[in-house]
Amino acid sequence: MGDQSSLSFITGVSMFPEYRELITRLKTTDRHFTNLFDKHNDLDQKIKNMESHVESGTPEEIETLKKEKLHLKDELYAILKKAEA
Repeated sequence: MGDQSSLSFITGVSMFPEYRELITRLKTTDRHFTNLFDKHNDLDQKIKNMESHVESGTPEEIETLKKEKLHLKDELYAILKKAEA
């Protein structure tokens, strides 16, 4: 599980590089942030797997997952902006 957590951290940092330190802090202090963060990264991996045909998925399913992932990213960004203030 440590490897997945490290991969998730790297993905999150590439998503919001300007918040690297804040992401590190929130991942250890904010359970809600961590849950959203992990779910976003799980969806990202699932989408990549579907697009590369490692997992089956219709274009409609992939589009739905992308919308869900974008919603999570928006939530994460809102938490980061609030924590930064």
